[in-house]
Amino acid sequence: MKKVGKATITLLLAACLLSACSNSGNTGSPAAEKTPQPAATQPAAAATATAESIASPAPDTTTSPEATPAASSGTDSPAAQPTPAASDAEVPLLYHMNKNYDIVPNDPATNKKVVLLTFDDGPKEADLINPLMDTLDKHKAKAIFFVNGYRVKEHPELLELIHKRGGVLGNHSWDHIVLKDKPEAEVKKQIEDVQKIVKEITGETPHFFRPPHGAGGDVGKKIAAANGMLYMTWSNGSLDWEMKAKDTDKTSKLISNVTDQLHSGSNILMHELPWTVEALDTLLTTLEGKGYSFVDPRSIELKMR
Repeated sequence: MKKVGKATITLLLAACLLSACSNSGNTGSPAAEKTPQPAATQPAAAATATAESIASPAPDTTTSPEATPAASSGTDSPAAQPTPAASDAEVPLLYHMNKNYDIVPNDPATNKKVVLLTFDDGPKEADLINPLMDTLDKHKAKAIFFVNGYRVKEHPELLELIHKRGGVLGNHSWDHIVLKDKPEAEVKKQIEDVQKIVKEITGETPHFFRPPHGAGGDVGKKIAAANGMLYMTWSNGSLDWEMKAKDTDKTSKLISNVTDQLHSGSNILMHELPWTVEALDTLLTTLEGKGYSFVDPRSIELKMR
């Protein structure tokens, strides 16, 4: 029995030793799982989180600059800019013309110390039109440019220049002739041919008519009204048309001619002439110094009263 017991014990010890050797080579042991596995898992998760946190702002910073200009450039889009037609529609009718061809406020509370600026016999030269428009822009003033049809036909680009630079176009008949003694058919043609050519070039027809030499007669008034235009001459003449290139001191004479006749609602007649261009800035500054402002022609009703 003792021998059997020893043999049994020996076999049991051998089996235990073999089992221990086999278990010592197993990497799936609880000790190996608890220590290395979390250490391997946590850095991987941290790396993933870091990669996501770096990558996720990238789309935001890429999108943001595109979105920001889109918002800020909205005022530059064509839809945000008023068209000429829309801006015209926004000008309220605050004034009318009386029988003396003066500009009168519709409401007594509206400023009456205004003048209307007008230029006849154009369009002549870009070298005259551009500085005239520069001065008008400087003083935030609008003016009517009464054009002759024959000049428009010769230089349609000059009519376009006046129109594009914000000048209000007026009808001065086709030829610079006295209309009052002409047959009605001729007067009609002289006026309506200008309406037609201005429409063809600019897409708009004039709303104001001034007869050459201020002589349109009843027929001229009738045809102007039939074409939806306000007939006018003037109530303050600069007399720039009487001056010659060789004359001296033309600028001061022109200014004196205007200020000597100055009154509320003055309808000032001038022309596209070199000395008028030269005098205009000083003239407008002088008028402003006397408390006058410049009426927007688009704010004038198209019916005299």
